[in-house]
Amino acid sequence: MSEATAVLASSLIVSPVFGIGISLLTFYAGSLLYKKTGSPLLNPLVLSMLMIIAILINFHISFDDYNRGGRFISFFLGPATVILALPLYKKISLLKENALPIITGITLGSAAGIVSIIAMCKMFGLDEIISTSMLPKSVTTPIGIEISGQLGGIPSITVAAIVFTGVTGVLLGPMVCRLFRIDDKVAVGVAIGTSSHALGTTKAVELGETEGAMSGLAIGIAGLVTVFLAPVLAELLM
Repeated sequence: MSEATAVLASSLIVSPVFGIGISLLTFYAGSLLYKKTGSPLLNPLVLSMLMIIAILINFHISFDDYNRGGRFISFFLGPATVILALPLYKKISLLKENALPIITGITLGSAAGIVSIIAMCKMFGLDEIISTSMLPKSVTTPIGIEISGQLGGIPSITVAAIVFTGVTGVLLGPMVCRLFRIDDKVAVGVAIGTSSHALGTTKAVELGETEGAMSGLAIGIAGLVTVFLAPVLAELLM
């Protein structure tokens, strides 16, 4: 590699364009693989993360260099979640008809998720900081990071827990619903959205418009409920 080429490559890497570019390209490549195979194991988000990690390691690029552009992608996580309100708007009559059971189910589901994490962390002897970081595993990343920070957790661990939970929801959510013969579309959507946030909702949308709408609704309510419940339950049980 000539000196001029090396300087150009170095300038590109430290530019925000680099982080944005490889994020978009790897996600596009993951989406193509997912569409061709249809396998939930080849989730575009997971494939994109793995490809980015491989690129950074193989080319000895620091995370800080990548994150100059990657942080712009993160900035749009919040606004992108709002788009999920569109299918809900189309199914607003279902929400009006089932408001009480939907809100009750989301609240209890969120509480169960928090309590189960505390119980498992105690079972495996994890320290309090790790446990706190994993509490908001079932909400969207922006909300989860904020909750983790307020409770004294480690945001990077929180993000990993949120992604793992979302991928698990994509892989196992529909299977669990079939196993327990949950065939009501509203119940399926609420269950997936409450347990596995936006990533699970992408699967719910594939299952049907009603499932996607209810899952999108569950994201917002579960996030709000978790903001209030996580500190209380952490104080009581940890």
